[in-house]
Amino acid sequence: MINVTHLTHAYRQTPWRIQRQWAGTFLLGVLALAMISALYLDVTAQAAILGREIQYLRADTTEIEHANADLQTRLAMLSSADSMEQRALALGFRPAKAGEMHYLVVPGYARPTGVRLANTNPPVSAPSTPPEYTQSLLEWVAAYLQQPASGVAGGVLP
Repeated sequence: MINVTHLTHAYRQTPWRIQRQWAGTFLLGVLALAMISALYLDVTAQAAILGREIQYLRADTTEIEHANADLQTRLAMLSSADSMEQRALALGFRPAKAGEMHYLVVPGYARPTGVRLANTNPPVSAPSTPPEYTQSLLEWVAAYLQQPASGVAGGVLP
């Protein structure tokens, strides 16, 4: 009994231990909150950096698309018939006359045929349906009424 009272008396005499425990618990909570906040800020910063990079890449893509469209326009202008004729005349070419053209026959050359868009296969005929299945209800009733009454009396139906 003396040991138990001695232990209780020892703890009562040192209130700084209890204060140190509370301060340690509080500081541990603050440290955990600071670590969670730092992790959140790191993830948020990485997401913002990646978002900015995506914006830069989209801007680059748009700029490249505009440059490509510009180049296609310039190519179309340079390969137009008027532009080609002007450049050919500037290089010293002139339109050929009827007597100046010579054709060369190449053995084994097959002239390319144009593209046919029409269907060359004959249409497949639809399977023939027996007349029993092509008769409408009104046609069947009219045929039934035109038959003689003896057929009905004998138990024969059309």
